[in-house]
Parts: sequence; structure tokens; C-alpha cells
Amino acid sequence: MITPLLPTYSRADIAFERGEGPYLYSTTGERFLDFGGGIAVNVLGYTHPHLVAALTAQAGKLWHTSNLYRVPGQEQLAERLVGATFADTVFFGNSGAEAVECSIKMARKYHAARGEPQCYRLITVEGAFHGRTLATIAAGGQKKYLEGFGPKVEGFDQVPFGDHEALKRAIGPETAGILIEPIQGEGGIRPLGWDYLRELRALCDEHGLLLVLDEIQTGFGRTGKLFAHEWAGITPDIMAIAKGLGGGFPVGACLATERAAAGMTSGTHGSTFGGNPLAMAVGNAVLDIVLAPGFLEHVNRIANYLRQQLSMIADKHRSIIEDVRGEGLMLGLKCKVANTDVVNALRERGLLSVGAGDNIVRLLPPLIIDETQVREAIAIINDACGALAYQPAKDAAK
Repeated sequence: MITPLLPTYSRADIAFERGEGPYLYSTTGERFLDFGGGIAVNVLGYTHPHLVAALTAQAGKLWHTSNLYRVPGQEQLAERLVGATFADTVFFGNSGAEAVECSIKMARKYHAARGEPQCYRLITVEGAFHGRTLATIAAGGQKKYLEGFGPKVEGFDQVPFGDHEALKRAIGPETAGILIEPIQGEGGIRPLGWDYLRELRALCDEHGLLLVLDEIQTGFGRTGKLFAHEWAGITPDIMAIAKGLGGGFPVGACLATERAAAGMTSGTHGSTFGGNPLAMAVGNAVLDIVLAPGFLEHVNRIANYLRQQLSMIADKHRSIIEDVRGEGLMLGLKCKVANTDVVNALRERGLLSVGAGDNIVRLLPPLIIDETQVREAIAIINDACGALAYQPAKDAAK
């Protein structure tokens, strides 16, 4: 018999009732150090006083009006995002999937407005994850997400991860652009590499294509820069963002240059809830903190410390951890045992993490963590790895 709640998730048997900083507290009183961050969402942890104040102040005034009218918070947040990035304009939605959908539409509309409606295809990379709508699962191209949902939405050409020659061969007369994550998250914390991003930018310029970046998971300081592409010294034409933008409140956005967005005129796209006053109040509050002097320096400092400690753990537990990879506070443990076993062992000891493709355990902590919390996490990881390494030998001795 089906449950009242549609069973599309395989959920751990635990529920949380409150959070503070990087910690979550369950309904049964247990405390967990959260290195999953709502899957890279809660960049400022839980109940951050500045976010709480912004949300409650706005909640007492106005929640929703619709986009039939001006929304001052949208105008403010858009101006700040434009000032901090490559972009000239911003569209607000409710999620990462919506941000990618807008990006796809914008790339197609750009060419149509130039008299090139045949240019609608986007080249994407195998192992990518761009969302759960019909178009975004087609863009990701992963069979496990496509199966059972009918014909795949047309217009996406997947190439092998990191294969620049295959990507060049995929460019044809119908190609509109390249849609890519600088670091694959769901795909297993797989960085494309900054040189590769520079090559993509040059390739798009050479062929008149748009470079569309999905920085939903890599954005808002997660890698130590405001956005990951900054490490490569390049800029995209269009970029989808979400997750950290709302610090836990649902909000996404599509950023673009004036040139790339030229075809998106009145009536071409819209959203009922996107950019409502509540979301904009929180988004502006997140930017207050993330753009403050010293914030990204802290992220890089604590990320280097965490990476160093994880490398020591990997050296110590070579039968469990094969490699540590990623950038900033977007790190992955490549496991030699099932990653689900590692996730479960960590959770049993009070540390939350997230599984990913390629047998990876993702570590995506709030960006506000300090060295004391890193040491707490490392002690748990060390203990869990030790227990997992001992278990097979213990079983074999029976």
C-alpha cells in the first residue's frame, strides 16, 4: 500500500526538530554535525541570526505579490548579483532546476532571435546532474533518471567527461552552446579542471556558441570563490544558481550577459512564486554575509585545513578511502567500500554526509565551520573508517 507521502525518497529513519550553527538536533534528542548542509544549501548553517532577522522582518510585512508588479527586493538582489559577477541581468525562480530551465530556454532563444532557430542543441557531459524536470534530466543524460518517463527531450548531446576532442567533434550546425558544471556534484565531486574551462570558453568564442554554467552546487563560496569559474579566470554567458543563494530558503536564479539575454523579452518566460519578497529578503541577507570582507578567506583557510586532515585520514585508512577530491568545502571521499556503508557509519557516530556517483561520499559543510568542528568531524571519520576496516577481518575470523 502506498504511503500518504509519495515514496520517491529512500529516507534515513531520523527526523530533525531544530538546528544551530553547523549542528542538527533530532526529535529524539541526538546531536549531529552536518557535513551535508541540506546538500550544499545551508551555507550559513542553521538559525543564522542575520538570516532569521531578515526573514522574520519580511514575514511581518509581505510574503507574496506576484511578478505583475515591481518587487523592490528583486531589484536590489539583482543589482548586487550583477555587481558581484559577470552578469548584466538576472531572472529569479524557485529552484536550481528552474534556473537551468531558464538557461536552456535563453540559449535557444538567443540563436532564434539572431535568425538561427536551427541552433537549439546543447552539448553536455556524461555524469552531469542538472535537475529533475523532463528537460534537465535529458540534459544530464543519466539513464537512472530518464528511465520510465517516455521519450527523452530532444536537444542535448552528451560527451565523455573531460574529453575535449569528443566535445569539439560534437559541435555541429545545430549547436547552440555548452552546458556544464565546473565540478560535478551528484556525479561524484569530479572537477573538470580550470584549464578545461578555459578551453571551453575559447571554443565557444571560436564557434559563436554560448557557455552555460551550472553553478548551483559550486556557487556562493562553496569552492572558496564566489563562483567556481572565477578560479579559471573566465566568465560564462549564462549561469544557473540556487542552493546557497537562499541559505535554506527556496530560491534560484539565471544570470546572463546582455548579449545572451537579448531574446528574452516580455512574455517569453515567467514564474508565479519566483523572486517573492520572502525569498529576496533571505537572498539579500545571505549576500550580506558571503560578500563581507574576510568571509571567503575564512572558507579557503578552513577548507585547506579540512583537506589536509582528510588526506591524513586517507593515508591511514587506505583500505577504506582511495582518494580525496574536490575544491574548497566541496569535497569527496572516493571509497574502496560501498559509499552507503561509509555514510551510514558516519551518521551512526553523529556526522551527516551525502553519497554521490562514482562511489563518493560528499562532504558539504556550512561555510561557517571552524577548526574545532573540523577536528570533531575528522575524529568521527577516523573512527568510522577504523570500524569499517576491522569489520571484514572480524567477519572472516568467525
